[in-house]
Amino acid sequence: MGRRRGMMSEQFKIELAKELGFYDTVKAEGWGGITTRDAGNMVKRAVQLAEEALAARRS
Repeated sequence: MGRRRGMMSEQFKIELAKELGFYDTVKAEGWGGITTRDAGNMVKRAVQLAEEALAARRS
């Protein structure tokens, strides 16, 4: 089985990491250096932004 391609662009992930306060860790250690909690918070924020964009589109 091949590796799954990520859904979020690298730039979007960087913006989220900066917003959530763990970009320094990403810069120093790469994405493997973040905690599971940070990764979960990043996904939650991405979903929240997507829902907001969808709601704005419907209005």
